[in-house]
Amino acid sequence: MKYSKATNYALHTMVHLTMEPKGQAVSVDQLAYMQDLSPTYLSKILTKLVKAGLIESVPGAKGGYSISRRAQDISFLDVIEAVEGQSVLFNCAFDHDKSECLIERVMIEAEGNMKKELAGRTIQSIAEQSQETKKEK
Repeated sequence: MKYSKATNYALHTMVHLTMEPKGQAVSVDQLAYMQDLSPTYLSKILTKLVKAGLIESVPGAKGGYSISRRAQDISFLDVIEAVEGQSVLFNCAFDHDKSECLIERVMIEAEGNMKKELAGRTIQSIAEQSQETKKEK
């Protein structure tokens, strides 16, 4: 199982925005520079995060992007689903009654466990760990 690079960039962006002072917007150019990305590519990811209600776009000369909800209420799963969508990872390839497919049952259970784990991990917790790591250096 593999997530796209867009998800990687979205998670890093969310953590960075969480570490900014409340109400401070960060420009797409700054966010792109920090991750060595093109602003155009990052803008597409940011649009998905805005549509999901995770961040907001702040217009104007000092505009940019900021967190729109409390970071402790934003899970890894929220960010991943904003970028990747909510489709299932495994679909049985055989034409039979899906309720009888033991392989699919195992895969659905595993996916459920993974989603539960990601839903329990918040962007805030990673931002706090990141700040602690910086203080130790």
